[in-house]
Amino acid sequence: MGEFRDRMDRDLRIRGYAEGTRQAYLRCVRTFVGHFMRRPDELSLEHIHTFQLHLTAERNLSWSAFNVYVCALRFFFHVTLGKDWNIEQIPYQKRARPLPLVLSPEEALAVVEAPTNLKHRAILQALYGAGLRAREVTHLRPDHIDSRRGLVWVVAGKGRKDRYAPLSERFLETARAYWREQRPPAPWLFPGPDAARPLTRSSVGRIVRSACRSVGITKAVTPHTLRHSFATHLMNHGANLREIQKILGHRSLRTTEIYTHLAPDYLARLESPLDTPPS
Repeated sequence: MGEFRDRMDRDLRIRGYAEGTRQAYLRCVRTFVGHFMRRPDELSLEHIHTFQLHLTAERNLSWSAFNVYVCALRFFFHVTLGKDWNIEQIPYQKRARPLPLVLSPEEALAVVEAPTNLKHRAILQALYGAGLRAREVTHLRPDHIDSRRGLVWVVAGKGRKDRYAPLSERFLETARAYWREQRPPAPWLFPGPDAARPLTRSSVGRIVRSACRSVGITKAVTPHTLRHSFATHLMNHGANLREIQKILGHRSLRTTEIYTHLAPDYLARLESPLDTPPS
């Protein structure tokens, strides 16, 4: 793509897109252009529609992977090339809405307490105890832990937004023990092999899978499963949707509403109008 790739990367950087998003968008557009072996400014909406059909009929992409291509192509043609097309003519694929996997409280506690390695245990407790995303855990710094106020300061979470999450006493105790034992070098609380860089998200995934194996859980548990479990268990303990939305950092309440389908105790507390006498 040459100059077009550089222009798109510049446009993404100017708008503050995260590194992972930039690389994904550039990769998608490079694949699209390579499919037709023509200059990108010679390609039309018809080419895009043909490519979208290829993604679904031949490559059988999931809706999420398909929609990353849509986001990348919309950005490239609308922003970088300045096409005056109606952006809605590059359609998204209808999103499936399967319910996410959630562990029971007993399973979640077994997983987070499984590691004997204090660093690994603290990471799992941060995922479940504060509902953090994997990247948010890996980018924690010691000064993000506010023990006086009982809060975790999540800096530049998804959408580059800061927020606060509750600080678990159990996580705080483990994190302090880990700090005393290993004295991780600044700036990260959980550095990777290269101390100047934080632990990677893939490493966090391996820690989660290892903990699950050690306690005999065979479900396809990911770091995000612990986040879903945190939110579901909060709702079962009486937290409302707006509170959970703020803690998780969801932009839309519609995203948070999925937990109403995952919290049976929450549903059990609701009284049927059939059993409620008229006032």
